[in-house]
Amino acid sequence: MILIADSGSTKTDWALVGEEGQTVRRMTTEGFNPIMMDVPSLPELGDEWSGGKVFFYGAGCTPEQAPRVRDLLVGLLPDVTHCEVHSDLLGAARAVCGQERGIACILGTGANSCLYDGERIVQHTPALGYILGDEGSGAVLGRRLLNALYKGRLPQHLREAFEQEMSLTMNDVIERVYRQPMANRFLASLSPFVARHLDEPELRSLVIDHFREFLRYNVAPYNAPQLPVGFVGSIAFHYQAEVREAACMEGFTLGNILKSPIEGLLKHHC
Repeated sequence: MILIADSGSTKTDWALVGEEGQTVRRMTTEGFNPIMMDVPSLPELGDEWSGGKVFFYGAGCTPEQAPRVRDLLVGLLPDVTHCEVHSDLLGAARAVCGQERGIACILGTGANSCLYDGERIVQHTPALGYILGDEGSGAVLGRRLLNALYKGRLPQHLREAFEQEMSLTMNDVIERVYRQPMANRFLASLSPFVARHLDEPELRSLVIDHFREFLRYNVAPYNAPQLPVGFVGSIAFHYQAEVREAACMEGFTLGNILKSPIEGLLKHHC
C-alpha cells in the first residue's frame, strides 16, 4: 500500500492507496511543521492499512529536518517498508509537472517557486516572506488591497463596501496587522472580498499586477520561458483567470493549476 501526505502548518491532506492503485480513503488532519511542532497528527488508518510505503511532503521539511520527520513517521506507523520525506515545494513540483521539466509555484497564504528537472528541484528563488517578498501570495494580496483602499487608489465606494462587509475600520486593520499575531493570515483572509469584487476594473487590474510581479520577480530569474509554469494553492486556483492573463502578458506558458497537490501526487506515485 501507499500512504501519501501533503502537509502545511494549517492542515495535512492524506491519501491511502491500495495495492492495485485505487484510492482507498482520503483524510485530513491537523497541520504539521517540524520547525514549530514535535509530533505529526496521524489519520485513523484502522484495518485498511496493511503496511507499505509512505511519501510525506511538508512545510518546514528541509534537508535538515527530513530525517527526524522520517524517524517519527516510521516509529508511529506500523509496518512501514519505505518512507520518504520531502519539502512541500517538491510536492508541488511533482503534482503539477509529474516527471516532466517545468516551473512549479505555490500561491496560498504564502508563495514559493522552483525550477524542476522532472525529478528534483534544480533552482529556487527565495520567497523571503510577506514582509520582504511573497509576491503572488494571499498575504501580499491583502496588503496591496489595504494600501490601495486607504491611499485612495481604489474607488471610495469600494472602501465603504470593504468596511461594511468585513466589519473593519482602518484602526481595526492597524490593530490586526501591527499588534496581533499571525498578521499574514489576517491579510490573506481578505482575499474573498477581492474575489467578490473583481468586476471593479481597478481592483482586477491590481490583482493582475500582483501576479505579474510574482512572475517577474520569482519565475523570470529561472531563464526558462519555454517551460510551462504550474501552480498549486487556493490563491492560484480561485484566481485562475487572472493568473492566466498575467502569464500571457509576461510571456509564460501556463501549466496545470491545482487547488491542492494531493491529486497530482496521487498520479505521480500511482
